[in-house]
Amino acid sequence: MFNIEKYSKVKSVSEAVSLLEKNPRARLIAGGTDVLIRLREGEEDYTELIDIHDLAELMDIQKRENGDISMGAGVTFSQVMENAIIKESIPVIAQAAGTIGGPQVRNVATIGGNICNGAISADSAAALFVLDAVLEIERVNGARELPVREFYLGPGRVALEHGDVLKAIIVKQENYAGYGANYYKYAMRNAMDIATIGCAATCKLDGEVIEELKIAFTVAAPKPMRAQTAEDGARGKRVTDENIEKIAALVMEDLNPRDSWRASKNFRLQVIRILAKRVITAAIEDAGVQR
Repeated sequence: MFNIEKYSKVKSVSEAVSLLEKNPRARLIAGGTDVLIRLREGEEDYTELIDIHDLAELMDIQKRENGDISMGAGVTFSQVMENAIIKESIPVIAQAAGTIGGPQVRNVATIGGNICNGAISADSAAALFVLDAVLEIERVNGARELPVREFYLGPGRVALEHGDVLKAIIVKQENYAGYGANYYKYAMRNAMDIATIGCAATCKLDGEVIEELKIAFTVAAPKPMRAQTAEDGARGKRVTDENIEKIAALVMEDLNPRDSWRASKNFRLQVIRILAKRVITAAIEDAGVQR
């Protein structure tokens, strides 16, 4: 039996914001795949819940007239995987979504919840980082937008104040049009497991020259992050096996994985370099150059 002291089902995001403002102990619940586990474990910070599950304004996926794509924060991962706009324009998000849990989890877990819990292993985070996604956050004194790279503050910590509600995730056309992309999750098991390392890359080419490369990792630092040194080193390089090896080696300059019971730091470092090469190569191929 869950120890829920107060429960409110809201009809709008603005109502959720208002209730959060009035109730300092209240927490949001959407899919519940994280919150219900915390309740089961008896965490007292989750005894007052505001339910935003299935709010229509959080469930929309659309391509705007300017080509930007908006995903409501309440969209489930199954919906992400099945949506025609995402599959056509930003399939790397659908690719990442497909690695999350099993079908039952993906049917209820939301993309907003996946990043709002601040987990460094969030499977959607690396893909959103390389797409330079922007988060639309509703609050009492009006909405604000925040780049996803500024959202993560550390393990379990994100840039949400009490009263904030993540409303949508925006991917601008300039950050996906003309790019190849790939995501790979390394885990000890092929299914239903937390990532040991996650890696995503997008690549834009000018013929066989790398015009722009973006590469991001999860579980490779205290928060999801881009490998900026590798990105800078890739710019203007021809697509050759030697250059891909050099770029993959550069990712080590920016990352600092930890030891944990899941994997040692040294093991993670080996996986990072292997994944970097694999994902960069796959993104280049998706951009139109076969290796």
